[in-house]
Amino acid sequence: MPDIETHDFDVVVIGAGGAGLRAAVEAKDRGLRVAIVCKSLLGKAHTVMAEGGAAAAMGNVWPEDNWKVHFRDTMRGGKMLNNWRMAELHAQEAPDRIHELERWGALFDRTEDGKIQQRDFGGHRYARLAHVGDRTGLELIRTMQQRAVALGIEVFMECKVLELLKDSDGRVSTAVGYWRPTGEFVSFTAKAFVLATGSVGKSWKYTSNSWESTGDGHAMAIWAGADMIDMECLQFHPTGMVWPLSVRGILVTEGVRGDGGVLRNSEGKRFMFDYIPPMFAAETADSEAEGDRWYEDHTNNRRPPELLPRDEVARSINSEVKAGRGSPHGGVLLDIASRRSAEYIRRRLPSMYHQFKELAGVDITAEPMEVGPTCHYIMGGIRVEADTAATTVEGLYAAGEVAAGLHGANRLGGNSLSDLLVFGRRAGMAASDYAEGRTGSPAADAAAVDQVVDRACAPFGREDGENPYDIQADLQDKMQSLVGIIRTESELVEALAELEVFKERADRMSVKGGRVYNPGWNLATDIPSMLTVSTLVARGALARKESRGGHTREDFPKPDPEFGKVNLVQRLDGNGEYTLTPEPIPPMPAELQALLEEAK
Repeated sequence: MPDIETHDFDVVVIGAGGAGLRAAVEAKDRGLRVAIVCKSLLGKAHTVMAEGGAAAAMGNVWPEDNWKVHFRDTMRGGKMLNNWRMAELHAQEAPDRIHELERWGALFDRTEDGKIQQRDFGGHRYARLAHVGDRTGLELIRTMQQRAVALGIEVFMECKVLELLKDSDGRVSTAVGYWRPTGEFVSFTAKAFVLATGSVGKSWKYTSNSWESTGDGHAMAIWAGADMIDMECLQFHPTGMVWPLSVRGILVTEGVRGDGGVLRNSEGKRFMFDYIPPMFAAETADSEAEGDRWYEDHTNNRRPPELLPRDEVARSINSEVKAGRGSPHGGVLLDIASRRSAEYIRRRLPSMYHQFKELAGVDITAEPMEVGPTCHYIMGGIRVEADTAATTVEGLYAAGEVAAGLHGANRLGGNSLSDLLVFGRRAGMAASDYAEGRTGSPAADAAAVDQVVDRACAPFGREDGENPYDIQADLQDKMQSLVGIIRTESELVEALAELEVFKERADRMSVKGGRVYNPGWNLATDIPSMLTVSTLVARGALARKESRGGHTREDFPKPDPEFGKVNLVQRLDGNGEYTLTPEPIPPMPAELQALLEEAK
């Protein structure tokens, strides 16, 4: 048995994106012993890829904007599957978190009178995204990272956490992992843990997610006994690059459409006018010129159809491609070149311009981009208590994309970055409270730690087993084709059967060489998380017999009011089997319900 390095803290945060950094800063400000453990390098979390901005109703561009409108937009965008209390807290607290970030050194773009500039984004009634060009996530991480380092928070980089272990009282006490460069094992004991591990997209073939996004936090949470909700609600961002291959899956920020870009099919038609839902029917027009006029007039939801919620735009693109009106490589054309000057594009969208010019030879100031839906964000995840971000397992908290509830069935663009700040802070506060109130010193169960190590090392003991890269490639193909943007019962049943086969294949995984700098082994330790998350998504998609937000069932194309009243809760039972139970969404207070009835 390999020797295991050990560390002990009051609060351990797993993940160094926006939510993890904000939670750690909050706990450190309380004077606690805090550690951040991250799979990649500090500053490389996927948050840096968020481009468009952070949604906060500051009213800098439209004085009419306020938290009540933001709350209403979020609930409607989430198709009412949201945790209403999380949506309320998020809308109320987001402006304070943006101003706090500014005080800590974030350099936001400015209006002519010196206020933080705010841009349009899909699903938001008013322009409310605070931004730094199209590099907002990078600025958030830069600012939060500088704050964390200045406070002296200990950071353990390139450390893959495998599992969470509980003590005899059922409280999370230990995280077991290993150093990715050396393969040496390490354990962290703490009085409280915060999961801020991000997304799950690497189980799909076309994804905007980075290599770290294998669903580690989701899997670790359910293995530890936490509830998961609405895992079927997966968002396919409308505009990921489909060509050239060098940039396939890379996201084209919604800011391109917010700054005037339009979607055209292979016939050159601006097709989104054909897909405006009935609720907007009174404000539609047939001409592109009329759409341009609406772009300048944002009141009363008079907005370009390219800025409808992401799920609606993604389905519209999918329909055009299926109808044979797609671009040469299976997408559609996103055109800003014909609508804005080259100088404007380079100033407003500098990262977009340089990225595609350098990586793909595409000049977005002179030609359209080929884009299509790409797996982007999971709304489902760990069930948390709104005010504290506490999971259903004692001592475990979660924030950011790994936590569910705020976004319901579909996330509005820009809500993710402010989500990280609002609930990262709340997770740090509550974890600190819990750690301060916990008596005694958490201890690792040596036998349980040894079992985690044994499972991780098992592929080295097999001579002629499965290659983990083959398993991942096959899994991505199956999830893309069977549990993608459009779903049917027969394909979901097939997917679940295939996933059982994948689990058998994973049990036969074989890895050559040693543990030092072994990417094959690194992937092998990710496969269990990927299979767990894929199973939860497929099971939820099969059970939710309706279409709602990011979840679309071709055989149940309309929302079902009864499904709109429940979250689908998945957990492990005492026999280690997954269960799925519809559980009622808590009733909304009358004063918040009244907000949803306004300005329909």
